[in-house]
Amino acid sequence: MRIIIAGAGEVGFHLAKLLSYEAQEITLIDTDKERLSYADNHLDIRVLRGDATSIQVLQDAQVDGSDLVIAVTASETTNLTLCVLAKQLGCKRTMARISNTEFMDNRDIIKFEELGIDELISPERLAATEIQLMLNQSAFNDTYQFEEGLLTMFGVILPKTAPFVGKMVKEAARIFPELNFMPIALQRKGTQFTLIPRGDTVFKEGDQVYFITSDKGVEELYKLSGMQKQEIKNVMILGGSKVGYKTARDLCNKKFNVKLIEKNKEKAFDIADELPHALVINGDGRNVELLEEENLESMDAFIAVTGNSETNIMSCLVAKSKKIKKTIALVENMDYFQLSHSIGVDTLINKKLLAANSIFRYIRKGEVLALTRLNNLNAEILEFEVKASSLVNGEIIRELNFPREASIGGVIRNGEGIIALGDFRIAEGDKVVVCCLPKAIPRIEKLFL
Repeated sequence: MRIIIAGAGEVGFHLAKLLSYEAQEITLIDTDKERLSYADNHLDIRVLRGDATSIQVLQDAQVDGSDLVIAVTASETTNLTLCVLAKQLGCKRTMARISNTEFMDNRDIIKFEELGIDELISPERLAATEIQLMLNQSAFNDTYQFEEGLLTMFGVILPKTAPFVGKMVKEAARIFPELNFMPIALQRKGTQFTLIPRGDTVFKEGDQVYFITSDKGVEELYKLSGMQKQEIKNVMILGGSKVGYKTARDLCNKKFNVKLIEKNKEKAFDIADELPHALVINGDGRNVELLEEENLESMDAFIAVTGNSETNIMSCLVAKSKKIKKTIALVENMDYFQLSHSIGVDTLINKKLLAANSIFRYIRKGEVLALTRLNNLNAEILEFEVKASSLVNGEIIRELNFPREASIGGVIRNGEGIIALGDFRIAEGDKVVVCCLPKAIPRIEKLFL
């Protein structure tokens, strides 16, 4: 695909890097000479300096022959304007990064597609949504929902107490004959290698394991993983950033008890006016005494979403030392994800990864309905819709020529999430959730074309 990315900031550079690895034809546009120079020296892409809303610059980028324009500059207005221009100039599809979520909430009123804007993406909203999911399933350290929860992906580090530690996958399956979950990816403690579990794969203490489960299998998964379901009601949020504000607002709407700490006095008063049901405190959240004065120990969850990754991690470690059930830190440095198992924070969230997940499904071939890249694992989970022409249509799973580096986690059929085993026959219209390593993706895509 020929893709134009406007904005060489953190999100734009990260997307350009990931897409360049996929052998896509990328053009990166920005006004900042240093950013473009860095990208040009580190990535196999074309860079173009200039205003992305300039018609001449877009023509120089060959927008008329491009498949996708992704506008992720720091200016929402620039992003929206760029998409309108790009569509008029012949681009097939456009995506704009926004911060004002009113645009997304009112898509029924404002027909953005008619204006030339095919998709709106808000990394802040994605992060706030991810945080809510993590609070709803507090025992797990990563989660993703398919079709509004008909199938859900959970990630968990196996404790020593997990009943199936030391057992093979097929032995663990016998504990629950009515299987309502499926292990789809695994990473051994202390390694960077991702495994796609098979029947003879042995679960070990400290493994980071990802499961796909239907709504029936959530309770089973808690039992089998040795984790306890914990009720989250009292939440402390550090930082009145866009993510912090959106998270506080959404949690207040769901009747959580929210306490938000913001260092900037003016911002703290503004948030207090807009969120009357949250307790907003003006103070420095790095001050341990302040956290203790505000009854940190009585909190069920602590969420650190300031603009500083180190502050977020360190404050979460303080919260963890006070036996807080759930800690979540927003981080910008991708390197921290490589250390996520040993840092000691329950969950790390990165806006760049979340935005990349949302955008990546438009790059994949076949009818990809959803996609997520697993935190710190070299694997992707894709949701395909089976067409009449798909090679998998009408086939029994065990008879498919499925690569060993991939597995089917589940199938959604007629509004029901199904954990599909080897004797399951795939049909047209099914939505199939597949986990695969990068090298298997081309073969998987061909099966669903």
